[in-house]
Amino acid sequence: MHRRNFMAASAAAASLGLFSVARAAENGVTDTEVVLGHTGILSGPLGAPIKVVMSGAGLAFDAVNAQGGVSGRKIRLVSLDDELSPEKAVANYEKLLGEHRAFAFFGCVGSATTAAAAKVLSQSGAPMVAGYAVSDSAREKVMGSGYFVRATFAREAQALVQHLTTIGVTRIASACLDNPGGAEVTKLVEAALAAHQLKPVAAVAVKGDGSTNAAMGKALADSKAQAVIMYLGGAIGGEVMKSAWDAGGRQMFYGMSIVPGDVTARLVGDKTSGLAISQVVPYPWSEVEPVARDYRQLAERAKVDIGYLSFEGYVNALVMIESLRRTGRDLTRARLHAALKAMKLRIAGMELDFTGASNTGSRFIEMVRVTKEGRFLR
Repeated sequence: MHRRNFMAASAAAASLGLFSVARAAENGVTDTEVVLGHTGILSGPLGAPIKVVMSGAGLAFDAVNAQGGVSGRKIRLVSLDDELSPEKAVANYEKLLGEHRAFAFFGCVGSATTAAAAKVLSQSGAPMVAGYAVSDSAREKVMGSGYFVRATFAREAQALVQHLTTIGVTRIASACLDNPGGAEVTKLVEAALAAHQLKPVAAVAVKGDGSTNAAMGKALADSKAQAVIMYLGGAIGGEVMKSAWDAGGRQMFYGMSIVPGDVTARLVGDKTSGLAISQVVPYPWSEVEPVARDYRQLAERAKVDIGYLSFEGYVNALVMIESLRRTGRDLTRARLHAALKAMKLRIAGMELDFTGASNTGSRFIEMVRVTKEGRFLR
């Protein structure tokens, strides 16, 4: 009798064990590997900076994998291009979950694309960590699923307007991408100005394919703005600046963090000194911050461009790695969520805290100027 009970219990345990293994495999976790999924725009003018961000993340993942991974598991990142299309993004999320068995998501890009994936994320239970260029409203739509490292765009808009009004600039315009994220940032700039009893002198929407650069540049010149706040990725910001100046404009330009200063400098040349950018990660060239030094050494070895874009990817990956480390060997999505919601962390001189009501960990903003050589001055 005891033997029969023992054999039945053993069979049940074996069955449960097989179920656990199958479930783990479906969730992208094996004894030796954890799979992360990424979807974002990787093509066209807006795709170039995203590739740089992800190459920075790869530095951190490769480094931890070379040391045996996290809790004995190496990290494998599967990246798919969604061309910033919500429909393609949702299909990619589903493909990453089903075909690639992603355990969690990392570094996914875009506002409308992230908002469209809210239902898929909620139903799967897969956490999404360190989204890039995701609007504040889209962050709210994935509350409970998404954990964002970089400060909100509202925080960036407030910091930029505060800086400009402090130096006596009151005629302020905005130039944002002609997409849902850009439309929201336009409203955030308006709200930040309203807090100082100001209104934008112009608000232009610039298409991501670059077809409206000249027209929007002329509109900014005609507005007689003293300064323009830009939410423009890739080379678009530099082209709009050139068009504005060619049309007789004399305004200064201030970019949000998605504006790549080095790319802009190559386009604008000697006039780049009129550009400042609000950065959401600390200075990558710091000589006193160990994280920055490690990053530069890895980037030089891997021939990855050193700058804010790749450093943000690197910092984001360190947050992902630390969340997996704190979750431990018993890696489940529920446990990863718990680890993230309990996380307080200082990284590269930046404070992160996910323990409050917000799903955004950092409020860090630093204003830097861009030189004509594409270097950044604090």
